[in-house]
Order: sequence, then structure tokens, then C-alpha cells
Amino acid sequence: MQHIAHVIVDVPTRQTDQPFSYEIPEELLTLVETGMRVEVPFGNGNRHIQGFVVGVSQTDTPASQPLKKIISVLDLAPVLNDELLLLADDMKETTFSFKITCLQTMLPSVMRSTYQKKLCLLDEEVPEHIKEDVFQGLSEVPWEDVVSSPYLREVIALRQAGKVDIQYEVKTKNKVKKITVMQPSMSAEDLQAEAQKLRKNAVQKKKLLSLLLSLKTGSMTVNEAVKEHDISRPAIRDAESAGWLTLTEKEVYRDPYGFQTFKKSLPLPLNAEQQSALDAIKEKMAANQHCVFLLQGITGSGKTEVYLQGIAEALARGKTAVMLVPEISLTPQTVTRFKERFGQDVAVLHSGLSQGEKYDEWRKIERNEARVVVGARSAIFAPLTNIGLIVIDEEHETSYKQDESPRYHARDLAIWRGKYHQCPVVLGSATPSLESRARAQKNVYQLLQLQERANPEASLPSITIIDMKQEYQQRRTGNFSQMLLDKLSQRLERGEQSVLMLNRRGYSSFVMCRDCGYVLPCPNCDISLTLHMDTKKMKCHYCGHEEPIPRECPICGSDKIRYYGTGTQKVQEELAQLLPESRIIRMDVDTTRRKGAHERLLAQFGNGDADILLGTQMIAKGLDFPNVTLVGVLNADTALNLPDFRASERTFQLLTQVSGRAGRAEKPGEVLIQTFNPNHYAVQLAGTQDYEAFYQKEMFIRHRGNYPPYYFTVQLVVSHEEEAAAAKKMYEIVVLLRQFLSPQAILLGPTPKAVARVNKRYMYQTVVKYKQEPRLHDGLKQILNDSQREISRGLRISIDVEPQQFI
Repeated sequence: MQHIAHVIVDVPTRQTDQPFSYEIPEELLTLVETGMRVEVPFGNGNRHIQGFVVGVSQTDTPASQPLKKIISVLDLAPVLNDELLLLADDMKETTFSFKITCLQTMLPSVMRSTYQKKLCLLDEEVPEHIKEDVFQGLSEVPWEDVVSSPYLREVIALRQAGKVDIQYEVKTKNKVKKITVMQPSMSAEDLQAEAQKLRKNAVQKKKLLSLLLSLKTGSMTVNEAVKEHDISRPAIRDAESAGWLTLTEKEVYRDPYGFQTFKKSLPLPLNAEQQSALDAIKEKMAANQHCVFLLQGITGSGKTEVYLQGIAEALARGKTAVMLVPEISLTPQTVTRFKERFGQDVAVLHSGLSQGEKYDEWRKIERNEARVVVGARSAIFAPLTNIGLIVIDEEHETSYKQDESPRYHARDLAIWRGKYHQCPVVLGSATPSLESRARAQKNVYQLLQLQERANPEASLPSITIIDMKQEYQQRRTGNFSQMLLDKLSQRLERGEQSVLMLNRRGYSSFVMCRDCGYVLPCPNCDISLTLHMDTKKMKCHYCGHEEPIPRECPICGSDKIRYYGTGTQKVQEELAQLLPESRIIRMDVDTTRRKGAHERLLAQFGNGDADILLGTQMIAKGLDFPNVTLVGVLNADTALNLPDFRASERTFQLLTQVSGRAGRAEKPGEVLIQTFNPNHYAVQLAGTQDYEAFYQKEMFIRHRGNYPPYYFTVQLVVSHEEEAAAAKKMYEIVVLLRQFLSPQAILLGPTPKAVARVNKRYMYQTVVKYKQEPRLHDGLKQILNDSQREISRGLRISIDVEPQQFI
């Protein structure tokens, strides 16, 4: 009887995108299971790679050719359950990705193996200088050392002669954290007897014996004994040798919130709207019935409390729950509310954690030690079983769509998992995406609405739109209108706090020579460099290129280099001059780069250590500070004129969300929106917080332009270091695509992307808009398969279904 494992190997190509059969050796028969990672030989030679077991079978008739054997298992238990393996199959088809890429996306990055290449000595009869200079007395050395040595040609000849060989080793990075624990190994009487034998000057040993007597039968970590009781490590080692104590290694989790204490909180009373929404969700849970709810609630309407009580119901039924939040608003406030309500049952997964912390949080979920998962996009892959409720907060956010392969949308995967577990999925937002709202209108989703603020003392803020063209006519050319400055001064006098948003980081948008008009570009991308004053550097926000600030124009030699445009750094500087008494906290990608910075800055603001919180869109959502009574939007136009059909929708959503940060408690709130387009419908309707009117207006425009939600879209992008090669390939793809499309489909392009070159690669795109195209999937699969042949020519082809960004 031959036992066979069917393995997807870590080689993302069309030819290898299928299970390969490996024999399970006798010694691994009881260990190998579906869903495990294994080390397998692949291809010719001694190449070892990681693979995922997707099935196990047995046969009485051996294969015509002997199968290669699995080398080792990399896990003690399956890391992917049957559900996630099925989900990977679905993702592969719907996102046009390779299955290995989907499988790896489901696991913490620390569980993706690395490969080490080694040169091994097989025969002692090699030249002496090779033994000494290359192997240096060892039997194997890293291949990188050989490549950089002058003996490479000689080593290749020795390999052909069979005297040395290259071997590949799979290295796993997922290490568990262990601590050393000590506990007494003698009775109290024996320890006291040992104390009597000690010399008077044996201070360390006396201290240690006293500590061991206080422990009795308990234990203590060695670190604790050293740091808190001032006992030296040599004294502990000597005590172990003397038999006073035993040292054991104990596995512990890296807890990202271990330094915080969370008070237990109780459910809050619900108003009639909240209760009605919760009852609808509970009804589906009780019936074990899948349903997608769209919970549309104004800012401050208490959506989070509905989520919390819905999750509590799932736990009471012995089930688990997932709560997704957009990365940008995964604030400590959200985590705190969940930790206070559900304590140790909560595991948190997001990019702010270290790799080790993510791995440990994932292990808690996988071991059924956590029943509630709170996290960003990738938390949808949490290895939970028996899910009772899935919630996606701020469902309209673009961060739920991954912009690299596999290009999945967390909302689609949440609905897939909801169907699998026959449980409700709740999509929540004050400003739902048009696609979700249209589905609710067609009863594909069930609409639940919250139209009043949860705190009866709180009311929606008053909103004023300020025309910055008029300010400029009155020679006020700074970033602040007179009204906004006056309102900020009032808040300072009253001891109240303000939030200011400008969705552009850095100091200035670009630098320009006033004599010849030269703008300093990025050498790798078709975009200007942004000035960052804190590091005194010009930076590219696309590829990361940095260079010093120029002192003179490289074209004409003039020293009239001037800064144009505004970023958060420049606004902070200007604000400090206009309101010198104000205390300002700036939050953007630059100030929150370090681990824990996000939490620290928000905690300072929440504690009243600052009067003004200035930031990019990361401060627009999820913040709940009762003392914030003023919100100022410095420029509502930053996203309005982008070449993207969703520009108006994004502007309306962002303005509505940031406006909701004001007046969340008893104190009334006020919002000032500065704009150069005061008559634009997105700005006007954000000013009246009228989502329904915006929805009707935008749907009319989308219908006329044949855009989602009336049409589905697919974006194809080709990139190459030579523009002509990218353009030529894109035209070939369009010709091929036409063969699979009906006359009703609309093809846009091919055209260069809005930013035509990024990281030294030119990009051409085409967009397919369609309603029903049964052959389109086959055409896209053919393009994906053909794309493998183009990699050697430097071409990259990507397929993005329902793209969220067109620029």
C-alpha cells in the first residue's frame, strides 16, 4: 500500500499551479495531514522547497515512475483547515491568482519559509586550496560565499565531476517565544538546612534561598528573579547544580496589549433603532441562516454597540466572531472596547504588530484560545471554526481591497465564509459604497438604518462651507480662513479640543524654479518629489526615492527655488506661528511609522495633552473624543479632481466621516470645510450630511457613464521598463480580449496609467466594463497563462477584478 500526499509547491507559475504527488515515507505516515506545510524535493538536483498538503490518498498500484518522498513536516498540526483550502480554490478562480499565492496570503508572513543554498563537500579528494579557502575545514558553506570568491569556475567543474554539490534547505521563521522558569526542588526544611551551611558573605545565595522559601511550591521566571529581586544569574546556575531548584523552559505568547489593563465593561442600553437592528441580526443567528445586512447609521449612531452585542450573542451560542476594521481606523479605541467587553477571548491582527506578535495572536486563534478576532483586511483568514457572525465596519473603505496578487476584497471573502458557516454578515457604514447601497435597494442585502445619535445628549454638528476663492481675493493666502482661525482661538479659550484634517502629508507638494519653471521630478516615476522638512529630504511617495533639497536649479542654475503646495508638516509650522499657545499633535504616515506611535499619539490627545489634532485621513474615522467640538477640513478638494470615477464618492465619504468626529457628547460640535469648489454636489451634500440625496445624484451620473454599480469592471495593466514594449503588449491583449467579448461590453483603452511610470516601469492599462460576459473569464485565464511566457521578456501583466483605484 503506497501512501500519497498531494502538494501545492511554492513555485508560483502556470506550469506548477496544480497538486504534485509525493510518497509519504513510513516515519511520517502518522504525521502528514491535509492543511500542513511540508518540505519536499522539487525539480532536478537537490532543490528543497515548501509546499502545502491539499489532500492525502493511498493506492495499491504504484506509479509507473517512483514518486519523490516528502523530506519533513514543518508543522505539528494543520495550519489551514478544510474551509480555508476551499476558499483558496475560490480565490484562485475569482482573483486570477496562483493557488500557492492564495494559500500563503492566508498565513502570517512569518510562516512563509525562506530558502538557503549551500555547497556541500561530497569527496575528500578535492584540491587542498578548495578545502582551505572555500570550505575552511567545514563540510558545507553558504553558496553566497562561493559566488563572491575567485573559485566559482573551479567549483562548477568539481560539481560536474560529482565531488561537490549544491543543496537547498528550507528555513522556517515561525519561532515560539520561551521563558525560563525556576521552582524549588527541595522541601522548606531542606532549604533552611542549606541556609545554615552558608558562609556569612554568601549574600546572593542567602537572598536566593529566602526567595525559594517564599515560593514554596510555586514558580518564578528567571528574568523576574534577576530584575525584581536583584539575584545574579551565576547564583541561579549554582543553585541548580546544588539541587536547590529546577529550571524549565515554558512557552509564552507575545502579547501586544500585555502592558495595558482593561476594565470589564457592560453592554450599554440600546435605543429603539439599535434594538431593532440587533433583533434582526439575532433572528438570523437563531435560525442558522446566512444573510448580508447593510447597517447604515449616521456617525455616532452607536453601530459599534450593535456589533458588540451581536458578537456577545454569537459567543452565548457557543460560536466565534470576526470583526474587520479598515487598517487606517484600527485605533486603540476600537481594540479597547472589544478587550473591555470580551477580555482574553479577543485576538487582534493588524500591521502594527511585530511578526512574532502576529504569529502568537494567530496561534491563539488556531488553538481555539480566542473566540473573537478583531483586525484589518487579512483577519478575514483567521482560522476560526464555527463562526456565528462576521462584521465589516466602514465597509466602503478601499483598504479592504488588496492591491497586489491575490487581489481579493475582504467583503467578498466575508460573504463566502458567511455562506459556508450559514451565519449573518454585517456591513456597517455611515456612508456605504454605492455598490452595497444599490444591492440593499435590490434586496440582495437587507438594509438596517440608524438615523439618530446613540447618546441622547449628542446632536449632529453644524457644518459651514468656506469658499477659499473669496479668502484669496481678500489677500488671505495661507491655509487658514479667518473664520477657522477665530473658531480655533475660541476652542483654546474654552479648553475644548479641535481636529484638523489635510489629506496630504509632507511639507510641500513640490519645489519649482521661479526663473525657468523646472519642477524636481522623481528619477524613477512620472511624479514630482515631495518636500519633507523634518528629514530635510525630497521624497517620492510612490517608490520611496529620497534626495537632498536642491539649493539651485539643476537646469538654469538659479537659486530661486520655491516651495509650492501644502502638506501636514507645513500646516503644523504655520499653525504654531498663528496660535503659539496651542499644543499640536500631528498624525500622518511619517509620525506613526514607529511601532505603537499611533496609540501613543491618540492617548496623549485623549488625555488632554494637546489642543489640536492635525492629520491625514487616518484621523477621519473611528475616533471618539467627547471634548472635540470643532473639526476643520483644510482642503476638501485634494481627492475631488483625481481621474477616477469614484472621486466624488470618496470626497463625500471622507468629509462626512471627519465631520462625525465633532459633538459626540453633550457639547455641541461645529465643522468648517474649506474648499475652492463650494458648489460641487459632493461638498454641498456632505455639508448637509444628506447621504440619500448624494446616492441619488451619484447613481444618476454612474448610470449615464456606464460605471458600477450598473456595470462590472476588470482592469488589466501591463508594465515594462521600455514604454514601447508595454504599449505593444497591451494592444495585443485588447485584440485577444475582443474575441471573448460580446458587442455589449465596453473597452476603455489601451492608455497609459495616470501616473505612467512607477519604479522605472511604464504602465499601460485597459478597462473592461460589462454586465454579462460568459466567455470573459476564459479570456482572462488565457491572458494569465500567456503572461508566464512574458516574464522572461521583462513584462508583467496584472488582472484586477472590480478595481478600487484607477490611477
